[in-house]
Amino acid sequence: MNRLLKLENLLLDVINMQEGKIEDRDETLNWERIHMASSARLAWEMALERKNADPEIAACAAAVHDFGRILTGRQKGHAEAGYEPVRVFLKESGLFTEEEAEIIARAVKNHSSKTETGTVVEEIVKDADVVDCYQYGYPFDRPEKETRYRAWLTSR
Repeated sequence: MNRLLKLENLLLDVINMQEGKIEDRDETLNWERIHMASSARLAWEMALERKNADPEIAACAAAVHDFGRILTGRQKGHAEAGYEPVRVFLKESGLFTEEEAEIIARAVKNHSSKTETGTVVEEIVKDADVVDCYQYGYPFDRPEKETRYRAWLTSR
């Protein structure tokens, strides 16, 4: 079993523990479950296509990128809110080195900044997030998301 599957299983436990804790969530926990797995898969493929990132690390970062929203139930500020909790989560998982955990945590923190250029893993997570949401019918709520989506399409 690779680290992605182990991490997703641990994250599902966290999501399951959130049931009933927040009454009015911005996104359902079922969406969090779907988005976790499908954005991770997209990130794996994107890393393979780009050939400049570890697919497993990129996929793991995409799997946990909405950790802040899972915990708070809120979209606003969720990327930054997820940074410290996801660092603790990754450390407690025992699956990653400190350096890998920091790469993943930074991708969580910066994934909502769609117009700023970050590390290759951050950029893959941003792209996977946008593409995944769009494929499930979420509208582009900010122009930079559509710009990023169109750039991804033309890069293929």
